[in-house]
Amino acid sequence: MGGDLKYEIAQNAYIKLVLHSLKHKTSSVNGVLIGRMSKGNDIVEIADAVPLFHSQIGLLPQLEISLILIEEYFSAKGMNIVGYFHANERFDDYELGGVAKNIGDHICRYFPEAAILLLDNKKVEALKKSKDRSAIMQLYIRDASKNWKLVQSDGNNRLTTKEPSANVVLLDYISSEKWSNIVDFDDHLDDISKDWLNPGLFD
Repeated sequence: MGGDLKYEIAQNAYIKLVLHSLKHKTSSVNGVLIGRMSKGNDIVEIADAVPLFHSQIGLLPQLEISLILIEEYFSAKGMNIVGYFHANERFDDYELGGVAKNIGDHICRYFPEAAILLLDNKKVEALKKSKDRSAIMQLYIRDASKNWKLVQSDGNNRLTTKEPSANVVLLDYISSEKWSNIVDFDDHLDDISKDWLNPGLFD
């Protein structure tokens, strides 16, 4: 489905997703990617991200509610849900599981070029030691048979961060424990005063 499309993720969206996973290190977490196709239709621009859940992430009713609210909010701004983010519960689990694939399939019904980003825990750990500027996520897209395949591997830079210094900024936020301020849909459903848009996160 994705052909030779490239995926470019904005710094704040990228950081928000990683911080969400760090806040809930012992759980699977997920989120959705917000954006649009570039004018030339060769890049999916991921401009924002919404952290979804850190418990019971496969429950359909909550997922449906969240996707409707997110779609309503961002469509008014000319953007849509363009993909899905997932971080596995176990640090050493690098497989894209069934729940992630099912949610990715659901999003593809509305945006066929949708991607799944899977957090690479090895790269998260290596961040502190290396000066690597590449995204610390694996990129999956659907092939012609509608199966999810890994396309972000060494030498295949289909996923890039819009700002080259994103990993440097991310490290700064990690060291200042900025992840503790992240609000996801789970938090919002427990207490509606908590804003899933995280408006003050980068102040």
